[in-house]
Amino acid sequence: MKFSLNRELLLKPLLLVSGAVERKSTLPILSNVLFEVSGQSLTLTATDLELEMVSYANIDNQGDDGKVTIPARKLLDICKSLPDDSILAFETTGDVIKISTGRSKYSLSTLAADDFPNIEEWKGDVEFRLQKSELLRLIESTHFSMANQDVRYYLNGMSIETEGNEIRSVATDGHRLAICKIS
Repeated sequence: MKFSLNRELLLKPLLLVSGAVERKSTLPILSNVLFEVSGQSLTLTATDLELEMVSYANIDNQGDDGKVTIPARKLLDICKSLPDDSILAFETTGDVIKISTGRSKYSLSTLAADDFPNIEEWKGDVEFRLQKSELLRLIESTHFSMANQDVRYYLNGMSIETEGNEIRSVATDGHRLAICKIS
């Protein structure tokens, strides 16, 4: 796998998906970002097994399509330290990825992409579509009633339920209860 892209084209999607990277995990692969090259497109995926974030970037692909996992924090630190107009060239050799730009050269260890957990293919029992503003209203109308760090862990979240064509959010801390409904 061999490809190159501008620092700015990589930094934005990398910052986005790095929010899902697990910091203190017993699974080392969760601290990596999955880079998947297909044609002139790069897909970045990160997960903490609860949340999965995916972002895309256009690249100059000079080799075969493929996928590899790269340590997220190290790659993010490298990208942040480079000048704005840098062109990053990535090349995999075995289980190492070499990144070069100008006179700088970096070598990072990778983990097998086949071991990266994929929760994107998961299909739920219920599927619905709604406007971002409606979802925001559901959350903002009830989040104040959620418990914070309660030992009754089930009170530390919000229930989102569907019934017919109605979506309902419910939150409680054991003393107060908030409900919001949207058709």
